[in-house]
Amino acid sequence: MASTYDVVIAGGGIAGLSLASALAGKCTVALVEAEQQLAYHTSSRSARQLIPSYGPPVVQELTVRTLELIAADDAGQPQPVLTPRSFMLIGDEQTVRAEASGEMRLISHGEALGLCPALKPESFSAAGLDTGSFGCDAPVLLERHRERAEAAGVDIITGARVHSAQRLGTGWEIGAGQEGFSAGVLVNAAGAWADELAVLSGVEKIGLQPYRRTAAIVGVDHPLPEGSPMVAAADDSFYFRREGGDVLISPSEHVASPAEDARPRPGDVERLIARLNTLTTLGIGPVRTAWTGLRTEAADGVPVVGFDAEARGFFWLAGQGGYGFQTSSGIAELAAAQILAGPETTAAGETSAGPVSRTADALAATRWSIRR
Repeated sequence: MASTYDVVIAGGGIAGLSLASALAGKCTVALVEAEQQLAYHTSSRSARQLIPSYGPPVVQELTVRTLELIAADDAGQPQPVLTPRSFMLIGDEQTVRAEASGEMRLISHGEALGLCPALKPESFSAAGLDTGSFGCDAPVLLERHRERAEAAGVDIITGARVHSAQRLGTGWEIGAGQEGFSAGVLVNAAGAWADELAVLSGVEKIGLQPYRRTAAIVGVDHPLPEGSPMVAAADDSFYFRREGGDVLISPSEHVASPAEDARPRPGDVERLIARLNTLTTLGIGPVRTAWTGLRTEAADGVPVVGFDAEARGFFWLAGQGGYGFQTSSGIAELAAAQILAGPETTAAGETSAGPVSRTADALAATRWSIRR
């Protein structure tokens, strides 16, 4: 016999976990994750940086709200999620000016070298700095959401891939792993597999595309000093930041991929190491570890959040691109409010007061109610 819930969330990454945390205690919730562990795919392969000036305007708005929510939560916790860490763009003046937005301000060449002495002076001519950026302890944030959700009665089931889902009567009948579930709302938080889950559920897919993004932890001869900013090329061709005595690097590739358990491709990390050794004095040596995650996006780069207009009770929580952690709490707050209000209220555009409605208004101009 199927277990009955108000909401079943399919996907145990940062999107699904943060929504489960936001809904906990307000309705009955089950979260099902295909893998044996939570946050196995993209959410465990994050750059761990929350950058208010990064992404389109809606993403920046969601990032500011996420930082507000996490900071408020950190105040009562023994181990904070957020640590101040500036974000610096470098490149030619035209590209830096074009990419600088939100909280970012232009700084002088000398200021940039002072913040990151490892940069060779001839490697860039202009820079922008976002001092409102923060490092994010992703494992602590994920665990905090899990603990809060389970303490309030959310059932979390791993190793339970959704293999069937259909709309029956007033709700959804879902098969996941060896178990069955009934729910009024099915949340699609399946990341790179979100379109596949939609098709399995008899819902029209919306054209989400996963893209590869590789990163590595490397040893260096000359470690970056504590407090160094994360540094990124304004043309989005690389970034690097301090990781203890090592350095995290990424070629920032944006290569289309199928939904898969992605792995680094031969040469990607090695080519970046060679390039960074010409642009910096880091003296990059051995690769400690490397990984590849998938950043899933809609065609316009805007997160896909809201009830499907054609499939009653099917809620999209997908397409966060590379902004999953930095928008997670803001999106969860909005999504929870919409789910609790129901699809009729969402369609009417009613939202609560305060920061939630401000961000909802921004999303309403794009894709808040799916396919409307």
